[in-house]
Amino acid sequence: MQVAILAGGRATRLGNLTRKQPKSMLNIEGKPFLEYQLKLLRKENVKNIVLCAGHLGEQIERYFGDGSNFGVNIRYSHEDKPLGTAGALKNAAALLDDVFFSMYGDSFLLLDFGAVMSYFQSQDKLALMTVYKNSDRYDKSNTIIKGNLVTKFSKKERGEAMVHIEYGANVFSKECLSLIPQDSFYSLDDLFPQLIAKGELLAFEVKERFYEIGSPQGLKEFTKYAKAAK
Repeated sequence: MQVAILAGGRATRLGNLTRKQPKSMLNIEGKPFLEYQLKLLRKENVKNIVLCAGHLGEQIERYFGDGSNFGVNIRYSHEDKPLGTAGALKNAAALLDDVFFSMYGDSFLLLDFGAVMSYFQSQDKLALMTVYKNSDRYDKSNTIIKGNLVTKFSKKERGEAMVHIEYGANVFSKECLSLIPQDSFYSLDDLFPQLIAKGELLAFEVKERFYEIGSPQGLKEFTKYAKAAK
């Protein structure tokens, strides 16, 4: 299994903490956040990593190298300009397998990656979104599912039916990259509605909560989790 980690964002919500370093390099209990992600992926037998790097990405590559010291294999896709989360995947196309996971560079996901991939491969769809029944608890819910499909995704609209949230790990067939414009800023928030309109976005519900370090509150909660897990 292969995971593309989207680590090119500028992390403006974290202020001075990420002015001189990327989110992935934030020191939490003595090691950078990305090290926690890699340890979790290795435990799930995911060792093929494509790191989509942008803002200050050279710091990540200097520290982690080819990943061999961390039990994984890392290859890097660098952005010359901000491309957004979907644009970063398009930019990394030459490094990606025919089917791959994507994961945000600020997410820590207690997920059975093998089970998700098995389910995706049992269906005949282009993509899969993991979802969590959040009910606005950890962030604003943004997703509606019906049966085994995502039927609505929006970070702007609200409604009683919108109780799920995008969990943070997605599976894509490489065919999806054809829906993303070349060398342009394009977000997964733009790609998901295209897949939904085609009836091609599977939903996989996860019961375990997610952690993230993209906000001050999220960073505080993950730091607490990391301390307890020592």
